[in-house]
Amino acid sequence: MSHTLAVLVENRPGVLTRISGLISRRAFNIESIAAGYTEDNDITRITIVVRENDAMRIEQLVEQLAKLVDVVRIVDHTHIDALERELVMIKVKAIPEKRSDIVDIVNIFRANIVDVNRETMVIELAGNQNKIDALCEVLKDYGIIEIVRTGKIIISRGPLPAKEL
Repeated sequence: MSHTLAVLVENRPGVLTRISGLISRRAFNIESIAAGYTEDNDITRITIVVRENDAMRIEQLVEQLAKLVDVVRIVDHTHIDALERELVMIKVKAIPEKRSDIVDIVNIFRANIVDVNRETMVIELAGNQNKIDALCEVLKDYGIIEIVRTGKIIISRGPLPAKEL
């Protein structure tokens, strides 16, 4: 089962390294990681996705993360009503005979074409993991040259922030 943790940390050099190091030392594989500023310039939000079926191991990981000096708070979004997004840019072969087919696919997925040249197109899509995976699967037939994908970001629904652990 995937667990999505939002770790709010003080914006200092080396914090991301300490967080990811602790997670890897505990034998968790980080499936996705995204970091960025928050509404407070002194705080960075690190969104981490790890796969683990044992709830006790996740609890232990959260407790160990909370002990790090730079950690302000942690929210487990796994069972919270939330909005999640990921961003992908996909470069595909786009010979003139196939361009209109690619444009149709882009429109069906509500994606955007952000670059076109004589041989390739770059497509941008924001959405959940399943939507991005589906677009990648369809575009395989046209020849994917390169994929760049961000990590998942997530925010709780409603007027209040999610409760910290």
